[in-house]
Amino acid sequence: MIETINLTKRFGNLVAVNNLNIRVNSGEIYGFLGPNGAGKTTTIRMITGLIKPTKGTVLIEGVDLSENPIKAKSLIGLIPDTPAVYKKLTGREFLYFVADIYDIDRKTAKRKMEEIFNMFSLTDKADELIETYSHGMQQKIVIAAALIHDPSVFILDEPTVGLDPKSAKLVKDLLRALAKKGKTIFMSTHILEIAEKMCDRVGIIKEGNLIAEGTIPELKKMAKDESANLEDLFLELTGGEDTKDLIKFLEE
Repeated sequence: MIETINLTKRFGNLVAVNNLNIRVNSGEIYGFLGPNGAGKTTTIRMITGLIKPTKGTVLIEGVDLSENPIKAKSLIGLIPDTPAVYKKLTGREFLYFVADIYDIDRKTAKRKMEEIFNMFSLTDKADELIETYSHGMQQKIVIAAALIHDPSVFILDEPTVGLDPKSAKLVKDLLRALAKKGKTIFMSTHILEIAEKMCDRVGIIKEGNLIAEGTIPELKKMAKDESANLEDLFLELTGGEDTKDLIKFLEE
């Protein structure tokens, strides 16, 4: 599971995340939503140990990230919004590199690698330099790297960015399958349709504060209009952009 206790991050006078308390259970897909600048990526960076919180605690399967960072990080598979890869390595070399970091023996790494390459239709590109990959293919290799050590917790920041519809569906099916196996999924996305269809629970953050949390039916009860979907509620809670001026401009 993932648990944050009074998690806070300040950058000077700016409070990017303010006393965040969330708990994501095993086998659950948790959607983390918010407008640009709300604190989503900062939260993910704290949960994964990429930046230190100003105060508060992060627990990964009960392991305190600040007290035992190596153990906590070994339980996490991170898929960032922008692929972070060594482009002068081939796809195969990159995955062997990641496997070595997690102390996976070569035989096991090779078996898992071939399964993943086949799943993502990367077998033909496995021995080509990553710099020749498209953005979507680089995103796939990052997802492969997150899978190879079979973590119990997956943290994803816009996981379908840059993927074609077929690959995006594969990722969504993969996340459902991982959740069914008891894995914990924490996912930030701007695509509210994905969150509404996939997530067991959703948290909405605005200006660093968690302003709503619950299942989709629970959240919909908060809306003024009973027929509202998640997008309507999100805009209602976060103060969506007023489109009146845009419509007026287009009609002129």
